[in-house]
Amino acid sequence: MLGPLVNSAVLIVGGISGAILGRRIPVRVSQALPLTCGILAAGIGTTLMAKVHAIPPLALALLGGALIGELLCLERGLELAIGWAQKQAERLLPGDKGNPKVEGFVAKYVTILVLFCASGMGIFGATHEGMTGEAQILIAKSVLDLFTATIFAAELGVSVALIAVPQMLIQGALYASATLLVPLTTPAMLADFSACGGLVMLATGLRICGIKLFPVVNMLPALVLAMPCSALWGRVFG
Repeated sequence: MLGPLVNSAVLIVGGISGAILGRRIPVRVSQALPLTCGILAAGIGTTLMAKVHAIPPLALALLGGALIGELLCLERGLELAIGWAQKQAERLLPGDKGNPKVEGFVAKYVTILVLFCASGMGIFGATHEGMTGEAQILIAKSVLDLFTATIFAAELGVSVALIAVPQMLIQGALYASATLLVPLTTPAMLADFSACGGLVMLATGLRICGIKLFPVVNMLPALVLAMPCSALWGRVFG
């Protein structure tokens, strides 16, 4: 389980480094690096798309997954969950209720908690490593997270490093669950799954860059449908 361990360790390093550097990080750097991270995510996604075995099941999985996500309003549900978590966190600080600085801190902290723990790249990367043993995606995410965590920690402090704990638990659970699927998969199914994850990562990168705000969370069910669609396509059309 190399990827989850590296990703969480890097998050700790980035959180501590950003807390030490503090306001010494120029604003232009904190604005430019996320754009670079976005284009890197898009590039990684494009590379994974090249692994596709058959395009029709990939298209079916992505369209079907996006439809399910939209009908279930997954992204809206996540937004509501973030809002609820912010309110619960503010209740733990009754003495600072109404303090704009505290409320701003809570809002940003909960948001980046979701960013690191429930991103499409992290979910796909942990699942992909569990099924294939390849940790490259999560290691690539770790490189991006190092700079992202440093930037966030410059404003929010060393508390950013604590996000490594829930992130490790989530990615570890996805990794362990994915290993159970290995006996049921074929090389073609894994290839189509990788390509589907690549498309989700491409959408993530374009969203980070502000080019197009794809509803990435609503697209995540496609990862569940990718291998069944691939298996059905192979059974029917050989």
